[in-house]
Amino acid sequence: MKYKHTQIAIIDYDLGNTYSVLNAIEFLGYKVLVTSDYEKLKKADAIILPGVGAFEAAIKSIIRKGLDKILAELVLQEQKPLLGICLGMQLLANSSEENGFHQGLGFIEGSVKKIIPISDATVPHVGWNDLNMVQDSKIYSKLKDSKNFYFDHSYYFECESKYVSATCSYGGLSLAASVQKNNIFGVQFHPEKSQNNGLRLFRAFIENS
Repeated sequence: MKYKHTQIAIIDYDLGNTYSVLNAIEFLGYKVLVTSDYEKLKKADAIILPGVGAFEAAIKSIIRKGLDKILAELVLQEQKPLLGICLGMQLLANSSEENGFHQGLGFIEGSVKKIIPISDATVPHVGWNDLNMVQDSKIYSKLKDSKNFYFDHSYYFECESKYVSATCSYGGLSLAASVQKNNIFGVQFHPEKSQNNGLRLFRAFIENS
């Protein structure tokens, strides 16, 4: 298959679950590497921005490595497909209120805010949850009937509804579970921890890149 020759680059910014994502992509049989090198990122067909941890530390590391400028060039100017995962999705926003106010990459207009349940629920939101599909998205094109994914987060991405492709219900709230804008996609859940559905999502992202 031609897709097996697609080169996927996972952003290395010294935080996050990069190797869990790497293992999932390798399991599917695609070419993949973890890197922060400009030339390697430029040659990639698609980029994944993973993330586990705090927003402030993540964005500082990205800026220190010059990845903010590299990603702006490759993703915004050259329109290379990008998938942000969990914190990686939140980094796409304009800002975050996690432990103070911090500027994000600003790739999708919105802000990251603390989950404050209006019903009896604990924070963080951890575990399996169903998605409510809001609009068609190619990253879900290979899913079957089940749209169940694994979440682990205390903050959520608040943005205009036109950018939201799926939501999830938690603590009486409807939270953005995934966002998209042109060639830019973000998922709040962890595909690499979501078994077959996660693998199907990765395959759909790669084969539609």
